[in-house]
Amino acid sequence: MGFFFTYPHCQVCDWREPEDLAALLDLELRENGESQHQLLKRVQDVAKYSVKTNHPRFFNQLFAGVDYHALAGRFLTEALNTSQYTYEVAPVFVLMEEEVLSKLRSLVGWTHGDGIFCPGGTVSNMYAMNLARFRAFPEVKVKGQWALPRLAVFASQEVCHYSVMKAAAFQGIGTENVFKVNVDDRGCMNPEDLCEKIELAKSQGAVPFFVHATSGTTVKGAFDPLESIADICERLGLWMHVDAAWGGSVLLSNEHRHLMKGVERADSVTWNPHKMMLTGLQCSAILLKDTTDLLKHCHCADATYLFQQDKFYDKSLDTGDKSIQCGRKVDCLKLWLMWKAVGSKGLEGRVDRAFAHVRYLVEEMKRREGFQLIWEVAPTIKERMMKQGTMMVGYQPHGGRVNFFRMIVISPQVSHEDMTFFLDEIERLGKDL
Repeated sequence: MGFFFTYPHCQVCDWREPEDLAALLDLELRENGESQHQLLKRVQDVAKYSVKTNHPRFFNQLFAGVDYHALAGRFLTEALNTSQYTYEVAPVFVLMEEEVLSKLRSLVGWTHGDGIFCPGGTVSNMYAMNLARFRAFPEVKVKGQWALPRLAVFASQEVCHYSVMKAAAFQGIGTENVFKVNVDDRGCMNPEDLCEKIELAKSQGAVPFFVHATSGTTVKGAFDPLESIADICERLGLWMHVDAAWGGSVLLSNEHRHLMKGVERADSVTWNPHKMMLTGLQCSAILLKDTTDLLKHCHCADATYLFQQDKFYDKSLDTGDKSIQCGRKVDCLKLWLMWKAVGSKGLEGRVDRAFAHVRYLVEEMKRREGFQLIWEVAPTIKERMMKQGTMMVGYQPHGGRVNFFRMIVISPQVSHEDMTFFLDEIERLGKDL
């Protein structure tokens, strides 16, 4: 389609051992500068020995590929070198960010609301937890933890390993107060067990306040039953957050948006366009249904050198006090420019192609024998593929299961040929194991 940078004749990575790579790059910083010729060689080496995440056979992470319209937006963002916090220094981007956030909220199903771009999905999830706590106990901002009872957070076993635990630790809630909810065979949260875990928390003297649902879990790609979870949250007055960091992009597709049925009932949603939408790192939004300016009330510090109340323009355009940061990178331009270029229909096509490739891969795997991974097979095959540079696929254990390959299909430049190559290459690299 001409929308992506590809590397048809190079490896995914040109692997070097750390000590060898350090010597090749000559990383030492010295007193005197180098010539332009030498600097060009440095830049070439950086590109040569970096992982080519735009390569169609990079399946390792939940991001891959870059749309060149978005890349042009990133170039322009860096060249303009401004901060997102006030209309005074970022008039174009303040207006642009609100337009992009409004569009994302409309896809969730909200006609009004709030939001902000954050440095990654984990931070977006932290915002949601912090806002939920502030809504339930606004005095925490002034009085701190002394004003709080023991609080309880709820998330499925599938997602309790990372951002939820980090947020609970960072905000002083404590990882032991994250209650892990059982999942079904597909990895989806069990609503009945959620109710049981809420009652368990209460029996221990904790106060439930936050339920972390997921649309697209990291390992299994599971979509939690949002309607059932919303019923529970509404009945008990709990904040419902939906972590749709990569799964949120299904809302662009008429064919697949049913996977997030009920998302409009949530209080907040995390959505990372740098994943399935290919906006490029980083581009993560926290979206809110709230219309009471909760985001600002929770985080504002009213810095007088930035947010003067007697400015000659509408001071509500100074959005920086919604953020826990001061300086804030412009993350909206790359998404806006890409959306302008390909339209909602083009983005829908990317989502649908990713699902089509996965269906193809599953059918191909069913036709082949020998894909049950045991003992040290996955790590050994991963080492071989990295050192040969032919592709990159992540692996991990899951519960009591042994290591298995976590195949991620996001980039629209992927073809059925790449899916077949993946299977052939696994067989080739592991044929002697």
